Amino acid sequence: MSFKKLYILVFTLLLTAVVSAQNIELIATVSKSKLGVHQRFRIEFKVNKQGADDFQLPELKDFDVIAGPSSSISQSWVNGKVTYSQGYIYILKPKKVGVFTIPSAVIEYKGKTIKSNTVRVTVLHESEVPKDPNDPGYIASENVHLVTEISNANPYVGEGIYVVYKLYFSNQVGLSGDWRVKEIPQYNGFWNQDIEQKREDVKSVNYKGEEYRYLILKKALLIPQKSGKLIIDPINMDITVNVPTGRGDFFGNAITRRVNHATTSKSRSIQVKQLPLEGKPLNFTGAVGEFNYHVSSSKEVLKSNETTQLSVQVSGKGNLKLFELPKIETPSELEVYTPEHTENVKTTLKGLSGKIVDNYTVVPEFKGKYKIPSTSFSYFSLRDEQYHTITSDPIIINVAEGKALPNETNVAEVDTTLKQQVKISANNFRYIQTSTEFEPNITVDFFKSNLFYTLLFLPFIAIPIGIFVGNKKAKRDGDLVGKRLRKADKLARKYLSQAKKKLGKKEAFYIALEKALHNFLKAKLNIETSEISKEKITELLQDRTIDEATIKEFIEVLDDCDFARYTPTTNVMMQQEFDKAKMVITKIDKQL
Repeated sequence: MSFKKLYILVFTLLLTAVVSAQNIELIATVSKSKLGVHQRFRIEFKVNKQGADDFQLPELKDFDVIAGPSSSISQSWVNGKVTYSQGYIYILKPKKVGVFTIPSAVIEYKGKTIKSNTVRVTVLHESEVPKDPNDPGYIASENVHLVTEISNANPYVGEGIYVVYKLYFSNQVGLSGDWRVKEIPQYNGFWNQDIEQKREDVKSVNYKGEEYRYLILKKALLIPQKSGKLIIDPINMDITVNVPTGRGDFFGNAITRRVNHATTSKSRSIQVKQLPLEGKPLNFTGAVGEFNYHVSSSKEVLKSNETTQLSVQVSGKGNLKLFELPKIETPSELEVYTPEHTENVKTTLKGLSGKIVDNYTVVPEFKGKYKIPSTSFSYFSLRDEQYHTITSDPIIINVAEGKALPNETNVAEVDTTLKQQVKISANNFRYIQTSTEFEPNITVDFFKSNLFYTLLFLPFIAIPIGIFVGNKKAKRDGDLVGKRLRKADKLARKYLSQAKKKLGKKEAFYIALEKALHNFLKAKLNIETSEISKEKITELLQDRTIDEATIKEFIEVLDDCDFARYTPTTNVMMQQEFDKAKMVITKIDKQL
């Protein structure tokens, strides 16, 4: 063995001996022990022994792990002393203000469990954190702002307002395009719908007296459902910001540094006004806006068993999806089906606009003229803050051909004979007959009469009939599939009835409605509950030649039953779901 190899071997043995002589330690350190609630900090766990593994991070219930783990290894020899360390590094962000203790981390070394020290971190409000003008995080926080803008802070119940979330950033910094919405705002007490938007270019604006640029992140239409104070929650985002370092490259271009910056908008409160009670019509169902009302018939002259469509339509601008249309009443001689509800509504920042229609199919049975009474629709106008009522004209349906109406029950005629004065004459008294021609009343004996023979042979006739009916009932009871289908159909009607009774109780209503839909499928498609899935339903309905629009509506009702249990809903929305379920069941039943 050469001298050089011997020297390396001795050096390695000495190095190993020195390193092994050290006591193993796991030490936790943080980059900041005092920081703001939206700032981040680094925590590092260092172990001074090689061979330690199975590192376990402590539970961090008061912090979010933004990045990590990353590791670092260092080894040095200084003045005959060998040092070794391996680090596990994480980037954390506090969830709230307070004083928190980070528990001990754990690592395994030669079968022993080694724990780190605990670390105490104080989280303050942003205003309490000392500001370093050169700190990249401070520069990002001063030049990037997330703003919530609302169109009206004092609307009426049912009046649409919009909310827009904008990201402002100054000309001193840049955005890398890497951002993530961490917490989506909740709109408790509002009916809400996001407004689809195309990707917009960055626009320049004067913000707080300085030149800024901004991007629109989210738009939503809100319609308050109750009066009083309502809160629009903030939006919370993580953004990557390009912050200048104050240095330039070879060509004189500014060198920037990428900084992960967490920002949140401020919550906004609005004060919702109750609709006035004075002048409120009895038939008012919550319509707020500017509307037109129209009732029409597709045909007013027809034959019996021909159909005509009665259309009840409300058009205009306002909360079109949140009120009920007036119901029409028809004479009992006209057969009327459950109306088909259609909506053609557009959502913009200006609110909901379009029309909603209920189409009634009417089938007359007898000829004659029938009057559809006039109906009225009431709404609250935001233009003059008054209630308005629109009344439709009555509609006359003339059935020119067909069967005549059955005769009404005869009414006793009124005797219109005039009373006259009795006149006395000489011949007032006439001859009184004293003889009679009465014949004796001959009573027929019961024996051998028609009634006698009828009662005699009645048991012989009833017995075969009873046997036939009994066989039919036994066959019906033995038909397990048919019995199950009849039971499912009965349950569908039962649960629809239960769902109607549960209107206003969200959980119970949607459970009953979903059960009704499932039992309807079992009755009509001969499938078990375990087989029911959206794909299976679609496939079976397509095989039965049900049109695609009706299948889609049925699947949407099932989806609404699933989602509505976990989202805010109103009595009006539940009534709409019930009517929609009845409509789609009726349509499928007719097509089958």
